[in-house]
Amino acid sequence: MSQAESVASAPRVPRRALWTLGILRSELTMTLRRGRTLALLGVLAAVPVLVGIAVRIETGDGSGPGGGGGPAFLAQITNNGLFLVFAALSATLPVFLPMAVGVVAGDSVAGEASGGTLRYLLVAPAGRTRLLVAKYASVLVFCLVATVVVAVSALAVGAALFPVGEVTTISGTRIGFGEGLLRAGLIAVVVAASLTGFAALGLFVSTLTDSGIAAMAATVGVLITVQILDTMPQLEGIHPYLFPHYWLSFTDLLRDPVRWDEIVGNLGLQAVYAAVFGSAAWARFTTRDITV
Repeated sequence: MSQAESVASAPRVPRRALWTLGILRSELTMTLRRGRTLALLGVLAAVPVLVGIAVRIETGDGSGPGGGGGPAFLAQITNNGLFLVFAALSATLPVFLPMAVGVVAGDSVAGEASGGTLRYLLVAPAGRTRLLVAKYASVLVFCLVATVVVAVSALAVGAALFPVGEVTTISGTRIGFGEGLLRAGLIAVVVAASLTGFAALGLFVSTLTDSGIAAMAATVGVLITVQILDTMPQLEGIHPYLFPHYWLSFTDLLRDPVRWDEIVGNLGLQAVYAAVFGSAAWARFTTRDITV
């Protein structure tokens, strides 16, 4: 290759990288600034507020929460407001968080198609693969942002309404508030990672239709169906293979020492779902006839 040809071909790699970063930035901006997304984040932020106020009202006479029902860690909130973070994540993970992710993931491709903008996105020299990767990355960022919103809201409300201090672990030992805060942050990351498999499934569903509403409804419908299957004792044999089965394994991070078996199993299962449905989404999207 001549020197002229080398110089001419040199900028191609950084130019492609710039295109990729530009697409990702555009997707993130569009996803996080959309009114629907902000409304979902607002609802998620309100859940810890409602839980904290309810516990505060119920324990206004100095007694603990009665009945023993409700999310995990609910009884410990009155002694340490940091437990509101754990209780809020336990309350939102089975339904609210995945439903919000299902809405965003289901609308990622189908929403563009129904709005007539998908074809114009593909006219730019981005490539279908990079566009799909950027959309999945934006959904993953939303998973983390949504989880952090719940955790930060719960921490603020817990600190405002209840005392904070040393944390009593599930094992009965006590750890400092700083370490408890660190574990709360790690739990938020694990919860966000627990949604990656479902996010890939939603992305795949989104490539199957040109209707954003249909894709969102189908994704949420799959979530509800799998959640029901996971509660049926007759199907106990398939439970370990269902993506939400180990979602609450993050509670093992509050043991001393931490038990990693189910946490690692959960993350491995999510990686399998992400690989399978991510590949299926890529196969569908790269061969799809885009007419709108």
